[in-house]
Amino acid sequence: MFAKFSTAVAAVCLLTMPAFAQGAKLTDPQIAHIAYTAGVIDVTAARQALTKSQNKEVRAFADDMVRDHEAVNKQALDLVKKLKVTPEDNDTSRALTKQAADKQAELAKLSGPAYDKAYVANEVAFHKVVDDALAKQLIPSASNAELKGLLETGLKIFEGHLQHAEHALAGLK
Repeated sequence: MFAKFSTAVAAVCLLTMPAFAQGAKLTDPQIAHIAYTAGVIDVTAARQALTKSQNKEVRAFADDMVRDHEAVNKQALDLVKKLKVTPEDNDTSRALTKQAADKQAELAKLSGPAYDKAYVANEVAFHKVVDDALAKQLIPSASNAELKGLLETGLKIFEGHLQHAEHALAGLK
């Protein structure tokens, strides 16, 4: 069971990484769309966890994901409106959306402790990839200072999410 679980986590990491591996420099509208998409993905995953999990710590983590990602996404929407920028769909945001939908379908088939472990393990993997992409690609590529600042603030929050997810996962083993 653990080998299958570890393989699933590794597969999520391998599938998600190419989504952020674009050769061309991203524009601010593309960066805004990618960041927003990642937030929506986490909210969707958390809402699924709130309907499926009975584990107190998993539910608390999911509540945090909904609250924090919705707040950051609201700030992002407010910023793009202020800047009169239209977020631009792109290969990265489309790949993230497709991979997330596939993962949600896979998680939907699980229940109980198996669901809890798979959900939290996916959150650990997802936050590692997104945090890395923010730090190494999205923030350095952002031209607008306000967008860059919002991404930097988001990264600090999401690094805390990673720690929370790792702690929750350790409690599930």
